[in-house]
Amino acid sequence: MIPFDNPQSEPRLAWLGEGSSILLSEYLERHGATTVPREERLSAFERLQLPPAAALSHATVIKVGQFVGAADLVVGTYELAGEHLTVRVRLIRLDMGRLTPEVIERGLLTDVFDIYERIARRLRGTIAESPPPVPGTLLTSPQAFELFVKGLVAESPKMQRAFLEQAGKAAPADDRIKLSLWDVHSASGDHLAALDAVNSVPSSSLQSRASRYLVALSQMQVKRYEDAYKTLTTLHSEVPSAEVLNAIGVVQLRRGASAASGRAVFFFNQASQTDPADQDYFFNLGYGYWLDKDPPAAVYWLREAVRRDPADGDAHFVLGAALQQTGATAEAARERELAGRLSASYEGAAAVADAVPRGLERLKSYLERPGARVDSTIASTGQRDQAELAVFHLEAARRAFGREADREAEQELRRALYLAPYSSEAHLLLGRVHLRGGRPAEAVQALKIALWSEETVAGHLALAEAYLAMQDIAGAKDEVARALALDPSSVEARALRGKIGQ
Repeated sequence: MIPFDNPQSEPRLAWLGEGSSILLSEYLERHGATTVPREERLSAFERLQLPPAAALSHATVIKVGQFVGAADLVVGTYELAGEHLTVRVRLIRLDMGRLTPEVIERGLLTDVFDIYERIARRLRGTIAESPPPVPGTLLTSPQAFELFVKGLVAESPKMQRAFLEQAGKAAPADDRIKLSLWDVHSASGDHLAALDAVNSVPSSSLQSRASRYLVALSQMQVKRYEDAYKTLTTLHSEVPSAEVLNAIGVVQLRRGASAASGRAVFFFNQASQTDPADQDYFFNLGYGYWLDKDPPAAVYWLREAVRRDPADGDAHFVLGAALQQTGATAEAARERELAGRLSASYEGAAAVADAVPRGLERLKSYLERPGARVDSTIASTGQRDQAELAVFHLEAARRAFGREADREAEQELRRALYLAPYSSEAHLLLGRVHLRGGRPAEAVQALKIALWSEETVAGHLALAEAYLAMQDIAGAKDEVARALALDPSSVEARALRGKIGQ
């Protein structure tokens, strides 16, 4: 669910862009749909380097939908004339790549709940109204809902707290407000206040499991590791979860737990088996083995991490350090070089054990819904020739790119790169897909890896185009110069140099 646009840019209703997403998600859920939580959407925006509040093209929101594994996207606008609100909504069917007819609902601004409830019914094709909301929750008070959303989108922590505390007084039975206050306090570094905010969520609440996970995260921040361990193991005994297993591993790592209570790498391994699509669990596993002074095991699992995210600078750097310890000096140097290209933190870093920072372990800040994103093609490749299969997917990607089927091309390239993470051709083509899709920052990352794998004129020129799209003229000039150094007669390089000069 993407925040709605307001063509009028009406300041009075700026909050309703995010509010539309939250409200329609709520009603769709009440009519039996499964929606992507706001936390996952924000995480996707962050990973894709998108501003959380900007108006986005359909191509970009489709990319977000694909990233979170959605089947449909809901996009819409709202306008206010006097006290009358008009909301227009359409679905983007990702499987067919088409827009559905527009759904339009109108009403008084004071009837905002009814307007979005009617839209949800029409989108779902249902007649019956949703069950009445629980008294004292956000859906019983338009004022409380407005305060809640304003608290989510306010720019300063002080304003966020003020709006959310007012919302809590207006809707005291809605524990989502307490979870949002936890976010604000945690972001401000006030972990005791964050702990207090979610400790009061009752066990009967729908938010009980989420709140207890956040309790454990706060307990870890204030170094109450035994309390965090007990909270998390209780959660895991109720419903197994990759996020919880991973968090237990982080607790064990930070407190230096003995084997009697379970080594950190044991829990990281369990998390990676529970959700084999998430590179963070594989990174933690490799990093945990590095801290356990087991470089061969660290190398193995960090390679699995970079399979899933070839642009992970931390993983490449720790992998380089582990390779150095195993005697693979040349390969270690290349991994450190790539880490330096991907992250300024590692530029020129030394290849010694002390250069690997502590505290790189990764935690999930919320409980995700279950579901792996590694497709069946990738999952079934264990007994097949990976190099041959990678070539097959790369060729399929080239054909799809040629007919401008960029979504299909990207899917094929992800499969190829899972099998061959350092394929220069695959990264180059992925960079071009991102560039054509209006995602130059992602293109830069892919093209840097392509050039690290194999320096080519085509790679430098594509990277120059990406820098141009980001208004980085100096970066574009540097890449054109490198292309001309490789091939002084390159017509394409000279043409691009002329374009930059103009």
